[in-house]
Amino acid sequence: MSSKQLKEYLTEENVKFKTINHTTAFTAQQTAQSAHISGHEMAKTIIVKIDGEKAMAVLPATEQIDLDLLRQATKAKEVSFATESEFMPLFSECEIGAMPPFGNLYHMDVYVEEDLSNNSMIAFNACSHNELIEMSYKDYTRIVKPKVVRISSQYSTV
Repeated sequence: MSSKQLKEYLTEENVKFKTINHTTAFTAQQTAQSAHISGHEMAKTIIVKIDGEKAMAVLPATEQIDLDLLRQATKAKEVSFATESEFMPLFSECEIGAMPPFGNLYHMDVYVEEDLSNNSMIAFNACSHNELIEMSYKDYTRIVKPKVVRISSQYSTV
């Protein structure tokens, strides 16, 4: 899915959103700073494998994923990070690491850190390292239907 297709999808779903262009950044925290938004509002997407099936974990830029908490929340036997070679073919029109948090469009379950679900707005990469989309969390949850779970036990210091 390209940035253009993502915007068309949001428009079809009657989602009000704002595009934010920023200088190129590669980490979620750098992206939030570059775009002048809160790291708590910036949603980063991490591709994981839960008992061998790819899924998305979505959490604020300020937090780090705890795979053990995700394993407990999903009652899985094994949870690990997916390798780039395992997931990038699904996101061929996205820059590496700039996947939007819409697992529903990729036939993946989505697990959102409960801290992120407390936000009124979220922002996320729009398939590139220099463009974000900002939208209401309420609209995000309406169209993605993520499972809200505790998947972070600590805050990052970066």
